[in-house]
Amino acid sequence: MSDNLRRYRAIRQALAQGSPTSPQGNFARHLNTLAALISGIVGSKSTPLPHIATKVPDGTKPESRVTRVARWFDNAHILEEVDFLPSAEVLRRHLALQTVVLVMDGRGVGRGCTALMIPVVSKGRALPLAWRVRHAPKGHCPADLHIALVELLREVIPEGARVVFLGDGACDGTALQATRHEAGWSYACRTAMSTTATWDGTTFRLDTLGACLKPGRLIEVKNVHCTREAYGPIMVRCCWAKG
Repeated sequence: MSDNLRRYRAIRQALAQGSPTSPQGNFARHLNTLAALISGIVGSKSTPLPHIATKVPDGTKPESRVTRVARWFDNAHILEEVDFLPSAEVLRRHLALQTVVLVMDGRGVGRGCTALMIPVVSKGRALPLAWRVRHAPKGHCPADLHIALVELLREVIPEGARVVFLGDGACDGTALQATRHEAGWSYACRTAMSTTATWDGTTFRLDTLGACLKPGRLIEVKNVHCTREAYGPIMVRCCWAKG
């Protein structure tokens, strides 16, 4: 049995177990297509339909598999509430049994748009849980959009789950930090070396810490208030990096 077929059958079985009724008729056919779509994404580690089609265990030609999935997307009877959210709910409940690791990432998508996403990291893969798309070239998104996405995800994560949020320099805004703190999430994100910090009554730029570093050394400063808004207290870690 090929890996593609084994993966497809496992996903198909899991989706069927999570269904409220036994899959029959059109519902069964739609479930088969959804299982093939998920299996193809996992196998190809990509989302363009031609790439997905190469990892779908189907006797038809790849072009026919692309057409099949495209028609499924365009079907007015395929609804989020019926075909997507129940499976996402099962995934969400199981992930919350352990520490939920989230990352925030923005990337360019079709037709001149940018998608800001929050995936959950599980077994070396990033599975998107929430996203927002806006018509703009790729680049930093407004802080309000970051905050709105975190607020949206707060409604999805089960209450009491332990959450760790990881982000790059676009996620270091003090308002966004306050939102994550209010949600009870732990977080770590990069920030600019030009950021102003205050520690033990002394105000300085973070690049002054970098000037003290040698290869292999890590500086950790607790109870720091950052930016001119003096947000905190937080922990600042400065380590040697390439370049």
